[in-house]
Amino acid sequence: MNAGGRAPILVLGVGNALLQDDGVGPALIELLRATRGADPRVELVDGGTLGLALLGWIEHRGALLVLDAVEVGAAPGTVHVIERPLDRGAARGIGAHGGNAASLLGTAALLGVLPHQVLVIGVEPRSIRTGTELDPVVARALPRAAALAGSWLDARLAELREGACTS
Repeated sequence: MNAGGRAPILVLGVGNALLQDDGVGPALIELLRATRGADPRVELVDGGTLGLALLGWIEHRGALLVLDAVEVGAAPGTVHVIERPLDRGAARGIGAHGGNAASLLGTAALLGVLPHQVLVIGVEPRSIRTGTELDPVVARALPRAAALAGSWLDARLAELREGACTS
């Protein structure tokens, strides 16, 4: 645990699971829970559509991984890795929904609660319409997105062992 009494690494899945491909973030959280198991150094949170209400979850973390639908005009199912999500060009595409992750990250930075290490992994959506099923091409991209998330987590966990990933 870190100084705030929380797991030092937060993995936050955001999106609306009732709007088809906008549910990528929550779906990735479930996939990571199933494939990685529990680790007291990593907290997996399905943030749904809570938007700025998630600020409290971000505070006192050493690293943050955001999982979301990322719409930049690429082919549906394209997996995006955004290493500097607050860069002007990158922030526009984060989140395929209103009240997106870019707003959350920007506000966290403004308030001084954004962790030093932030990564966004997302999948380009095909459809953001009412429905609970991901488009098949988007669903097929989840294992690759989860593998990238797992690699990032493994690197952060290695840093923890060396004492470099704390708030």
